[in-house]
Amino acid sequence: MKTGQTLPKITFQTRVRDESIEGPNPFRWEAKTTDDYFAGKRVVLFSLPGAFTPTCSTYQLPGFENGFADFAALGVDEIYCMSVNDAFVMNKWAEAQGLKNVKVIPDGSGEFTRRMGMLVRKDNLGFGLRSWRYAAIVNDGKIEAWFEEPGLCDNHGEDPYGISSPETVLDWLREDAKGQAA
Repeated sequence: MKTGQTLPKITFQTRVRDESIEGPNPFRWEAKTTDDYFAGKRVVLFSLPGAFTPTCSTYQLPGFENGFADFAALGVDEIYCMSVNDAFVMNKWAEAQGLKNVKVIPDGSGEFTRRMGMLVRKDNLGFGLRSWRYAAIVNDGKIEAWFEEPGLCDNHGEDPYGISSPETVLDWLREDAKGQAA
């Protein structure tokens, strides 16, 4: 569906550690653009409804984190996890998950997600606007492969998970590598 599409140009508001700042919160704001994350790289981007939620924290994020070496062996430079959460939440979630490989991208206002056509209402869970679960292989800012969970709609009664799983994305990369070698 979105294969071949170029990612929207967005500026994300992130928080980065800065040792020159004293005190208990040594972080500063840093604006990062779509190009900062995606230009000149082949990456896996996966987006999910919320940090600290069960499926995201138990399966999807740990699967990408633990499988990073397999992704890298198939030509992936980075793996990014995005959610419609602010930088404070995303950084705390990354810390709580002990991330070493996957990098988080806060889409606090949901602007990137909206422009991707993946912003949905999750008022039925008290979440408000969030991302529908999906994954993509992005090569230099252009979508190479797209993995969207079925049933995209507002206030979906379930949280489908499988098509955007690390295993599915890795299987696609393996098949693609075989095709490239042939």
